[in-house]
Amino acid sequence: MLRNEQQWERLEQGSWYVATAHAWIDAPPLGGDVVADTCVVGGGLAGLSAALELARAGQKVMLLEARRIGWGASGRNGGQALAGFASEQGVYERQLGGADARRAFEISKEGLGLLRSRVSEFGIDCELRDGAISAAVGARKVGPLRAWFDHMREAYDCVDLEWLDGDAIRGAIASERYRAGVRDRDGCHLHPLNYTLGLARAAIAAGVTIHERSEVLRVREGGPGGKVEVHTRAGSVVAEHVVLAGNCTIAAVVESDAPLAGRGLGRRIMPVGTWIIATERLDAETARGLIPGGECVCDTQFVLDYYRMTGDRRMLFGGRVSYSQRTPRNLEGELRRCMTRVFPQLAGRRVEHCWGGFVDISMNRAADFGRIGDRIHYLQGFSGHGLALSGVAGKLAAEAIRGQRERFDLLARIQHRPFPGGDLFRTPALVLGMWWYQLRDAL
Repeated sequence: MLRNEQQWERLEQGSWYVATAHAWIDAPPLGGDVVADTCVVGGGLAGLSAALELARAGQKVMLLEARRIGWGASGRNGGQALAGFASEQGVYERQLGGADARRAFEISKEGLGLLRSRVSEFGIDCELRDGAISAAVGARKVGPLRAWFDHMREAYDCVDLEWLDGDAIRGAIASERYRAGVRDRDGCHLHPLNYTLGLARAAIAAGVTIHERSEVLRVREGGPGGKVEVHTRAGSVVAEHVVLAGNCTIAAVVESDAPLAGRGLGRRIMPVGTWIIATERLDAETARGLIPGGECVCDTQFVLDYYRMTGDRRMLFGGRVSYSQRTPRNLEGELRRCMTRVFPQLAGRRVEHCWGGFVDISMNRAADFGRIGDRIHYLQGFSGHGLALSGVAGKLAAEAIRGQRERFDLLARIQHRPFPGGDLFRTPALVLGMWWYQLRDAL
């Protein structure tokens, strides 16, 4: 269990997403011993996507969720869906070469198309809206953003990107904080919890059996007939294949079995807390004036601000991070300070919702996908950039299970290092590192 998890459960109750969620799935816990073709561990977008694809291919699929569908990052995030990876393309270019880095990027773009097609196909009501902006704070950030813009247009044919500076950035965001920006017409934003719940209902309709409140305690290779055994407190699943898609909890599951523990998966990710507030409802003129084009926005700081307008005209504003897994003091006040630094015109507005969650950060910020033997696939390390990527990641895992491994194995070629410091010192080391990057941003 993650430290201070009770605090996160209390914070969930302050979530605007929870307050505006559609009907919950309310699936029963696993009871007894069952057999399946594939067992998926994790009821977020990656796990649901894999389960849906496999069920539509005719497999018997069991999905186990420790709490409830969308409880983790899939139901708490900022709602911004973008192509690419949190690491940007440099990691992929260095490790894969230019041609395969481009293939990897095209897979990430497929994730955006998959998200949109599923919203349409399954009639998911999740306030999907097009457009995203990356904004540079201060003159020092303009050059790197421009270099990224030029590279993505030239090397990856990202014709949907538009450079914004001067009057253009001020016309796109009603703030004096930014010197330049990039508008991405291919990006989008949505209500992530309602999207996740909609995907779960689609999976159930396709034949997936979901069990909530079914925390996986142990995964064991070498079960009957060489299959994999997945154990909870009240039952077990014996399956030909397993997909581990549990965000920050994969480590606890894998390290419960000695042969799997040696893989070191848990040491390659760090649970990082991030928080969001939502204001009271704004009048139509004020809401429309803050971001006239209706895009979602994130800046280019290391500890970034990210925000967007909701369908009911609230400013949803996220920022701050914690590598210590502790909730900051005066959390709402800190986020309000960040918000009014961007939009002083919101200084007198009430904050009505405040919540947080964990994201699974990898050392190089690249996604960490892989296979343990021939039967266990894992998906982790989305690094705060998983709303679109997680969906196509689940699809790739399903393809690999069905024998089409090329695309999954392409992304699995990315090498990852453990966080320094071991179990005792890696958290303090990361906290110090975060302070250093915050200082650089401030300067």
